[in-house]
Amino acid sequence: MTRLAANLSMLFSEHGFLDRFEAAAQAGFRGVEYLFPYDHQPQVLVSALREAGVEQVLFNLPPGDWEAGERGLASLPGREAEFRDAVSEALHYAEVLDCPRVHAMAGLLPVDADAATRAHHQATYVANLRFAAGEAAKAGRQVLIEPINTRDIPGYFLSRQAQAMAVLEAVGADNLHLQFDLYHCQVMEGDLIRHLERQFPAIGHVQIAGVPQRHEPDVGEVHYPAILSRLEALGYDGWVGCEYRPAAGTRQGLGWGRAHGLKPDQ
Repeated sequence: MTRLAANLSMLFSEHGFLDRFEAAAQAGFRGVEYLFPYDHQPQVLVSALREAGVEQVLFNLPPGDWEAGERGLASLPGREAEFRDAVSEALHYAEVLDCPRVHAMAGLLPVDADAATRAHHQATYVANLRFAAGEAAKAGRQVLIEPINTRDIPGYFLSRQAQAMAVLEAVGADNLHLQFDLYHCQVMEGDLIRHLERQFPAIGHVQIAGVPQRHEPDVGEVHYPAILSRLEALGYDGWVGCEYRPAAGTRQGLGWGRAHGLKPDQ
């Protein structure tokens, strides 16, 4: 049965952040993910996880200046020292939260990037990921990379599946994996099941959302029952992160999850 994780950055926004853990548990989730933990001390988050009885499955490395529009550091030349600090901070949180994987956001290309600039970002990205994977291996953790569509994040460095697979090959680390977000893949490329089959050996985490509005996965142009069935048939036993924006209240829109084992508390 599919293991669904609630993305607390998007779901249960009717509640304060620390109350979302319990809200997710009451809705039937046993795993949670979110963008960033760094506004809270790790022990505070540990308490929220334990009280709700849920598992922390994923969060992102510090992304640079998020409020100023930065979306990751991993590919940014000249920011290597800051990236290394981000790796250290994320792995500290991962250890305390017992979280097995962290996502390193790639960052943005300059608007006027030419081929030489792209090559510089690529070389920086590979070197930084090699460092991150090495540090994570010492801690028994995985690092993920995720192609993100350039409609939602214009200029994002990593946007296509083949590009991500080439990066994984260039880095060559056993604990560096693909975060396969079906929403982003559909926006950029489509052909989801074939992409899923081709990339399956590299996949370390899966995320879903309806397309194009990024609402519940039972709304829009993607037929998730077929995709999740294929994922299960391939032998995937990891988590599927529900990273979508509810069209109305979170609980009201969770009916789709019953077919995938989501059983809310009464």
